[in-house]
Amino acid sequence: MNPYYQIKHALKVTRWQVRRGQAVLHWGASALRRTPSVLGNAMPKSGSHLIIQVLQGLTRIGPFINPGFPPVNRGEDNSILPDAAALANLECMQPGDIAYGYLQAREPFLSAITRPGRAMVFVYRDPRDMIVSHVFYATQIHTGHNMHRYYTERLNSMEERINAAIHGVDEPGSPLSGVRTKYDKYLDWLDQPGVLCLRFEDLILDRDAALERLLAYLEQRGFTPAVPLPQAIQALNAAIVPKKSGTFRKASPGNWREHFTPANRVAFKAATGDLLTRLGYEKDPDW
Repeated sequence: MNPYYQIKHALKVTRWQVRRGQAVLHWGASALRRTPSVLGNAMPKSGSHLIIQVLQGLTRIGPFINPGFPPVNRGEDNSILPDAAALANLECMQPGDIAYGYLQAREPFLSAITRPGRAMVFVYRDPRDMIVSHVFYATQIHTGHNMHRYYTERLNSMEERINAAIHGVDEPGSPLSGVRTKYDKYLDWLDQPGVLCLRFEDLILDRDAALERLLAYLEQRGFTPAVPLPQAIQALNAAIVPKKSGTFRKASPGNWREHFTPANRVAFKAATGDLLTRLGYEKDPDW
């Protein structure tokens, strides 16, 4: 690791330990021991920055600690970590610790996350909105994205970029898996009884109900709220500041309708099969 990132990480470890000590002083050691570690998990461009803000709000209502580390499967330089390193980061999480990441629903992560003393919130999003968000991120926000040059130099329209994101791209320097392939790697989280699955759209449009579900889930995993439910929901709401996210553009569910052409709809249906019905976004293929 680059010395700069080594020093940066070492300072974060020190801060983490200080915050754990502060949590013990404020809430008590026994309360902290009973509190589960919590991971916010999502696919890229599907609500990871929103859920980590929500989870960071837990520090206002109970013995939770925000260590301030990068995603569990990313390095300080935002590089993707091998499974062993991501697993090590999970194993380092102690009671009350909060983290987030982009972990696929497979071993060794399934076993590590669903055991006692752990809690995980998986946030998923309408794949059509995810595609639009990805395209704008790669073309306008993150010019260093591996798809930036392909989208801006090889393709000439939003329709072409959306179709590329639907089908995937097999180009040297610009590899991109298709949308169905992406989702298939995460879908098994929906079938894990110890995982709370929340739709990104509910966190935007029906937030209080979604936050109430989150708090009820954490109680089931060992957390004892220190404040009444309305106050807890208010605290979590106050922690959400979308524009503090470096990837923020537009969080409007259904925004895909402004960008999908009829040809994009046909391509999406052909490439994804029953994905939308399985996720609950459509009742049938006639949309």
